[in-house]
Amino acid sequence: MSGARRTIVITGASSGIGAIAAARLADEGADVAVVGRNAERTRAVADRVNGTAFLADYDHLDDVHALAAALLARYERIDVLANNAGGIVPRRALTVDGNERIIQANHLAPFLLTNLLLPRLIESATATDAPVRVVSTASMANRFGHLRLDDLNWAKRAWLGGWRAYGTSKLATILFIRELAERMTGTGVSAYSVHPGIVATSFGMGIAAMRAANALTAGRYGISAAEGAAPLVALAASAPVGAPSGTYFDRLSANGRVVAQAHDAQLGRDLWRLSAQLVGLPAD
Repeated sequence: MSGARRTIVITGASSGIGAIAAARLADEGADVAVVGRNAERTRAVADRVNGTAFLADYDHLDDVHALAAALLARYERIDVLANNAGGIVPRRALTVDGNERIIQANHLAPFLLTNLLLPRLIESATATDAPVRVVSTASMANRFGHLRLDDLNWAKRAWLGGWRAYGTSKLATILFIRELAERMTGTGVSAYSVHPGIVATSFGMGIAAMRAANALTAGRYGISAAEGAAPLVALAASAPVGAPSGTYFDRLSANGRVVAQAHDAQLGRDLWRLSAQLVGLPAD
C-alpha cells in the first residue's frame, strides 16, 4: 500500500492556516478531509482542494462522536490526523457538556477525536510503510499556562480575558501529545505538537487586545497565514520529521521552549486519565 494516496484529516480547515495546509497537502497528492464548523466555508475549501467536507462544532462533544463516525465510514485508512481546530473566547462560559469552552475546544474535543480514530490510525500504520501521524497545533502561549487538574474549568482563578486559560489549554496539548507518543510506542503511529507562529488571521478577534494589535499594525502584527501553515504542512507531509515522536516544534525548530509543567510525565498521565473521564472514555 506504499503507493496508495494518503488520507489527511485536518480540523479547523475552513479558514486560516488549516485551509492553506489543506490546499498544499492536496497539491502533494493527499486526499484531504476538511473539517470545520462553518458549513459554507468548509464546503468551499473542500471543493477547492477536491476533498471532502465534514462539519463539527467543538462546543458539542456529540459533534465529535458524529465526526469520528463519519470519518471512519468514509476512509479505510487515515495517515494523518491534524488537530488544528481551537480558539479563545473573551468571557468564561461552559459548553453543553459542562466544560469550560477553551479547554474543550483546544484539548478535550481533539483528545476525544484522536482516541476515537486511534484504532484506524494504528491499522493504517500496520498496512503501509508511509508515516502515520497525529499532529496537534499548540502555541508558545503554553509558557504562560498553568495546569491545575482540580480547576480545568477555570472556576477558581481570575479569567483575565481568557489568555491564561488559552495558554493552559495549549500546555495540555503538549502534554497530551507526549503521553500519546508514549502510548503509541511500537504501533507505527507518531505524534507531534507545533507552534505555527503568531499568525495574522481572524484568530482571537473576539479579544480586545488582538483587535487593537490588528488595528495598530494594519493587520501586520504577525506572520502570514501561508507562513503559519508551513510547519503544519511539514509535519503532515510524508517526509521524515527528524525528531522523536512526542516532540514539540516552535515553527520548524524541534524542542521549542515550554513551561516546566510540559516536562512532567506524571502530570501528562494524570491529565490523560482526567480527560478520558470528562469525555466518557476508558482511561486506558
